[in-house]
Amino acid sequence: MTPPDGPRRAVLLTVDDDPGVSRAVARDLRRRYGERYRVVRAESGDAAMDALRQMKLRGDLVAVILADYRMPDMNGIEFLERAMDVYPGARRILLTAYADTGAAIDAINVVDLDHYLLKPWDPPEEKLYPVVDALLESWLASDHRPVPETKVVGHRWSARSSGVREFLARNQIPYRWYLSDQPEGTRLLAAAGCDGLRLPLVIAPGGEVMVEPTDQDLATRVGLSTTAAEEFYDLVVIGGGPAGLGAAVYGASEGLRTVLVERTATGGQAGQSARIENYLGFPDGVSGAQLTDRARRQATRFGAEILTACEVTGLEVGGPARTVRFADGSAITAQSVLLTTGVAYRRLDVPGVDELTGRGIYYGSALTEAAGCEDQDVYIVGGANSAGQAAVYLSRNAKSVTLLVRGGSLEASMSHYLIEQIAAIPKITVRTGTEVSAVHGSDHLEGLALRERASGRTELVDAQRMFVFIGAAPRTDWLDGVVHRDRHGFVLTGPDLHSESGVPAGWEPDRPPYHLETSVPGVFAAGDVRSESAKRVASAVGEGAMAVMLVHRYLEGL
Repeated sequence: MTPPDGPRRAVLLTVDDDPGVSRAVARDLRRRYGERYRVVRAESGDAAMDALRQMKLRGDLVAVILADYRMPDMNGIEFLERAMDVYPGARRILLTAYADTGAAIDAINVVDLDHYLLKPWDPPEEKLYPVVDALLESWLASDHRPVPETKVVGHRWSARSSGVREFLARNQIPYRWYLSDQPEGTRLLAAAGCDGLRLPLVIAPGGEVMVEPTDQDLATRVGLSTTAAEEFYDLVVIGGGPAGLGAAVYGASEGLRTVLVERTATGGQAGQSARIENYLGFPDGVSGAQLTDRARRQATRFGAEILTACEVTGLEVGGPARTVRFADGSAITAQSVLLTTGVAYRRLDVPGVDELTGRGIYYGSALTEAAGCEDQDVYIVGGANSAGQAAVYLSRNAKSVTLLVRGGSLEASMSHYLIEQIAAIPKITVRTGTEVSAVHGSDHLEGLALRERASGRTELVDAQRMFVFIGAAPRTDWLDGVVHRDRHGFVLTGPDLHSESGVPAGWEPDRPPYHLETSVPGVFAAGDVRSESAKRVASAVGEGAMAVMLVHRYLEGL
């Protein structure tokens, strides 16, 4: 009879209002089961219920509950009935005197009692342990698997619930999702004292409750670093996509005091890819999440510091120092800065889309929503690699997948290998020259109006899931007036900065900018945020590594 492995032992709970009896029960239980189970005792039904709620929030397992029948305010049967709402799988024993055996027999039907024991039960070897042994055996044979420490209770069509799940998933935080109207979700809401009007409810490790938490609240409570350990670094990398992670690995491995700052989750758009099949060294392909996890662990192993849920709002230049400012008012300073903020998917400019975003309409893969696509007709807007990868992935479970492409073909924007894969999957339909002209739904997406661009003909289709991949825009507004950008907002570097004099206006060093250096000496850019970049995972990683080499050159010249 081996209890489940894990940092916490399953609980045997005993409640009796007589302190002497309570201690005796706990003593006998610890003598036989103390090495394998945690014995918790309470001296009233209310105290025991409080203990159960706290254990529920922490994700503890309760194997057996022993309750005395005669207790003031709440008798043993009433207590066990309430305990069933919190831990329906726990085995239940009623401790009773001979005079109360009638009530104990009635309780078998009322609270599905597993056993009742007459007091006193001496010797326990004959009257207590065989009963508890049998119930533990039965409990262990049932589905008693522990719940991951982080739990999320929300509504199927809640935008913030979707955002919380995506944040946790992309940051590799194990969690379990409960719908608020399902039994276990209802139990967790009750244990947290939440009325369910404000969702999602997130229960962090240790049982701490958060209602509608921000990303920074989540990051802090689930163990992600959100505050810099130092005030000064050799290199600050802003953005945790492939370019940023590549720079963090090479910077830290080469001895630079390196910190990577990420707004949401490492991986960027590549981290959301269901499968990347053209990345060197992975002939069978690799998911964006796997590649991101490996890169993140590699960077931290070399000593890079990674901050999550930190939004950068400003960059200041003062002599040789480069100061990075955050939304919360804090700041860090470094000798050099690398911009790897990547790009964000452009918003679909159709009435009603903003109101239904997170409620059936999603930007990017939103892989946490894949399970909800089972046996549904799914629509994907876009014709580049990210849209193709999502179509292939979602076609595994969806009833059908329709790619809506504004252009006349996929060849201009999608890799050949993906076009061939899509053509070989019967569930996927490609509709070129087609765009979304309207969306319909009240609390969630229910339908789309599709317009053929050539004829202007409009068709209404039923839809509950739509994923949008329509080009990318750089997140560089906060750099306005600091570094030079092109008309689309992408950062200019190296040769693209050259004016008639060969250097950008205001450039002070007696050398031209390095290949990945911006108009500000010591500030570099790599990956998708850089003007004229290749927009591929491999090239972004390469630019991140190259940027570190150029950082070394810059630092040597100070």
